[in-house]
Amino acid sequence: METAAGSERRSTPGPAVPPPPRGHAPLATASGPLSSPAREPPQPEEERQLRISESGQFSDGLEDRGLLESSTRLKPHEAQNYRKKALWVSWFSIIVTLALAVAAFTVSVMRYSASAFGFAFDAILDVLSSAIVLWRYSNAAAVHSAHREYIACVILGVIFLLSSVCIVVKAIHDLSTKLLPEVDDFLFSVSILSGILCSILAVLKFMLGKVLTSRALITDGFNSLVGGVMGFSILLSAEVFKHNSAVWYLDGSIGVLIGLTIFAYGVKW
Repeated sequence: METAAGSERRSTPGPAVPPPPRGHAPLATASGPLSSPAREPPQPEEERQLRISESGQFSDGLEDRGLLESSTRLKPHEAQNYRKKALWVSWFSIIVTLALAVAAFTVSVMRYSASAFGFAFDAILDVLSSAIVLWRYSNAAAVHSAHREYIACVILGVIFLLSSVCIVVKAIHDLSTKLLPEVDDFLFSVSILSGILCSILAVLKFMLGKVLTSRALITDGFNSLVGGVMGFSILLSAEVFKHNSAVWYLDGSIGVLIGLTIFAYGVKW
């Protein structure tokens, strides 16, 4: 009797588990994965922020390895092709701006032209910046080198800061002495050529800098753009002064504005 009772006690079933209510999915078993609430798909704004974050992390990883982002965008032969184009544009920029600088310096010495001196000074700056870009891309194996790019940008930044100080000081001196703008036929021709050629060089450098993800090339392009603006500003100030002599300060004011712009760009890079 005791054995039968013990057997009966062991075989007594436990409390029955109630069935799940209708309209609800059954709970996962212990062996299955834990249930979790359904995750909503990311919104377009969240997807955009996620892509930006991943892109930033990827760029940081490339810089940690000493490479530019162009190393993942361009094939080796494409990178070398764009490197050669950057060298050609830099050589052409050096030859053109050096010739313009010599001509402008000659005019400034012979005719005591302050505008020609400022233009020649900016042309020398353009020669130096293009020479730095030449050094940057002189080594074919370092076309994607982030270290070489960093050195070139630091040197360009220092040159920009020094040149901006000189341009601002010269412009303030012209304003304090009430130096009147004057443009002769030779300086007029040089200014026209400078405005056109430097603007074309700036566009080419910006395009190559974007493809090669090169801050040095973009900075050099900005310097060429400044040269073009200065060339046209000489003509603008002289033409305005010819029609209204009360606006004699336009040339010096533009010089101060350009100098401060170069200073801000140099600090940024």
